[in-house]
Amino acid sequence: MNYQESIDYLLNFADFERLPRAGVVYDLARVESLLHRLGDPHLGRPTVHVAGTKGKGSTCAMISSVLVAAGLRTGFYSSPHLLAYTERIRVDNKNISEADWAAVATAIAPFVSEENEDASHGILTTFEILTCMAFLHFRNVGADVQVMEVGLGGRLDATNVVQPDVCVITSISYEHMEVLGDTLDKIAAEKAGIIKPGVPVVTAPQEPEALAVIERIAREKHAPLIRIGADVPYREESYDLEGQSFHVKGRLGTYGLRIPLLGSHQVQNATAAVAACEVLAERGLAVTADTIKTGLSSVEWKGRLQVLGQDPWVVADIAHNGDSMRRLGQAVRACFAYEKATLVIGFGNDKDIERLIDEAVRFADRVIIVASRHPRALPPQTIAAAFAKRGIEPATAPSVSAAMKLAKETSSPDDLIVAAGSIFVIAEVLEEMG
Repeated sequence: MNYQESIDYLLNFADFERLPRAGVVYDLARVESLLHRLGDPHLGRPTVHVAGTKGKGSTCAMISSVLVAAGLRTGFYSSPHLLAYTERIRVDNKNISEADWAAVATAIAPFVSEENEDASHGILTTFEILTCMAFLHFRNVGADVQVMEVGLGGRLDATNVVQPDVCVITSISYEHMEVLGDTLDKIAAEKAGIIKPGVPVVTAPQEPEALAVIERIAREKHAPLIRIGADVPYREESYDLEGQSFHVKGRLGTYGLRIPLLGSHQVQNATAAVAACEVLAERGLAVTADTIKTGLSSVEWKGRLQVLGQDPWVVADIAHNGDSMRRLGQAVRACFAYEKATLVIGFGNDKDIERLIDEAVRFADRVIIVASRHPRALPPQTIAAAFAKRGIEPATAPSVSAAMKLAKETSSPDDLIVAAGSIFVIAEVLEEMG
């Protein structure tokens, strides 16, 4: 298979990033069975496993950047992608090449066929195969360490076959309630399903009901719990539009740090990354204060309060639930001076738009609604009706390109344009902005 043929092959399976997830039967046994056919490529190297609602991708990127700075060949698996499937499988913070992607897909295909012909545990999904491709590639390139981002939930996520050296749980809030549950403690229980017996777990600050679940599961599994803010305090110091400086008092040392990412939530994520890297240092990896500082200062993670232009300011952020929209509003008010804010926004049909819009109206003066090209994109008319209930009559646009053009035409140089919502909307914004 060439690259495009491999993408077509993978999308022939059930792709629940595009299909409805309600009623899906998740079973790690089929993932473990496929990996066993491949010689268990997920085992044999130190592993960081990261779950959460918001910030897990950023935290993974920070940890990966630190490990690369330490001279370790680092595999990093994340999902979904912004612009290309190859973003999902990275080594030393570089996307897998299309040639290598195609080669791994070609190599895994006969084993997928064998597994699906057996079908003892059901048929493999697209995400499950992608996860196994990542493990196979990391083994092929001789990765020293791997950083794995959970796709959805944690307990039954395909990544939860690893034997981690440290687990991280970032901020938990309401998401994917049709799969994970309709209360915060149910969602937290799914996220905390990555906790393994005796393995240290780092948790970001959580709502009390979520923290209670994490503490209980960690206690039951005798997993040392490291709480950001309590066991590892941090202090924000200064920021500009190129990043922010902060101070962390870790368990192994004290660090003066800077990250090229905006928003107080990214300082929280970075502190979680520091705590996780300290665990890896305790386990013998070559992580030092200098590599932590160097790695965090050079981290790259697109689509997270990313500045795309000025006069007017244009920023993009994957704010796809109520909590992330709240944090986005706080960040833009703190970081930017502007007259009026125009919000270009679109969601998938699995989002809780009521919570999202409640937070969006707190900082948006004008709203332009758009649907991405993704098949699960929510029609603009549905979102517009929800805004109208709150006394805002938004504009709609037939495409992301048209929405950004309208936002610029109706904004002065002293204004701010914020593109937010689903990752698929932000992907198209980044394409549009080059």
